[in-house]
Amino acid sequence: MNNKPRVVKDYIKLDKEVKQMIKLHYPEGFEGHLIKFVNKDGNTVSALPFETNDFYYLIKMTVTQAQEIIEDDDDYDDDGFLKEEVREEYEGNIAEEDDEMEDVDDTEDDMDDIPDDDYDEDDMDDDDF
Repeated sequence: MNNKPRVVKDYIKLDKEVKQMIKLHYPEGFEGHLIKFVNKDGNTVSALPFETNDFYYLIKMTVTQAQEIIEDDDDYDDDGFLKEEVREEYEGNIAEEDDEMEDVDDTEDDMDDIPDDDYDEDDMDDDDF
């Protein structure tokens, strides 16, 4: 197991972005990837495992629910496969988010290059605080 926080959640309660990542990770549906685990109450639960950079998700669902999610989702075709145009769109969304995060990281790095202003405490008025 890893050291990431474990999140146990229902599929319907996941954020849109996480659902998109899950669909990209499991383009042929979920049912063949379900695992079983014992929850905090001692009950055996089936779930879909999914890992992001920050979390290890266990998305609660039965085999029947996994099948229904795919059948009811317009992102999947009649055979239960993620549609090509949907895959491309979601990959583009994730790439854009990665670029935005890199821009934030670059800005933080650039801040290190800005010298601190020298100041003289004698120049400060009490009103400045």
